[in-house]
Amino acid sequence: MANLIVVSGPQAVGKMTVAEALRDKLRYHMMMNHDSIELSDRIFGFGTPAQKEFNGAIRESAFALAAKYNVDLIFTFVCAFDMPEDVAYLRALEAQFTESGGTFYFVELSAALETRLFRNETPHRMEMKPTKRNTEWSKRDILDTAERYKLNTDAGETLFAHHLKIDNTRLSPDEVADRVIEAFGLVPNERKDGE
Repeated sequence: MANLIVVSGPQAVGKMTVAEALRDKLRYHMMMNHDSIELSDRIFGFGTPAQKEFNGAIRESAFALAAKYNVDLIFTFVCAFDMPEDVAYLRALEAQFTESGGTFYFVELSAALETRLFRNETPHRMEMKPTKRNTEWSKRDILDTAERYKLNTDAGETLFAHHLKIDNTRLSPDEVADRVIEAFGLVPNERKDGE
């Protein structure tokens, strides 16, 4: 029985740092969306058909193994809620983990655009996400996708049985993680580091 926590929200909203805080507090394992993006980009080049297919294959394999071996997992994801394929992808993950006896938790972060633009250039983001080091490109990407896609659900809209929305404009990652743990009644795993 493996649980999956998906931390979603627009680019540079703080998904990675919140996921890291949850990982440390809950002793879950973690895969951020950029783990598979950076590896597949390094091998095949960003945006190529091979890169996209390999990116998907890495994630599919990781989720299957987590469910098979009862590994609680945290995953970060940018969802365009106006794109049916993105929502269908999340629903498939929900089904995969609930059907294997686990629970699917969805954490949706939002923050002011100015805050996201500031976070886009933080040293930790630059260190962990090489494809974001071209900050002019990533800034344009943030502004462009904010115009083109619905990256947060509407007020009062929930899509999943366990769906928590948090505006983390003025909250630290630890504060957000504590709210998630309290809202969902999550209990830290007993595993030691390295297990």
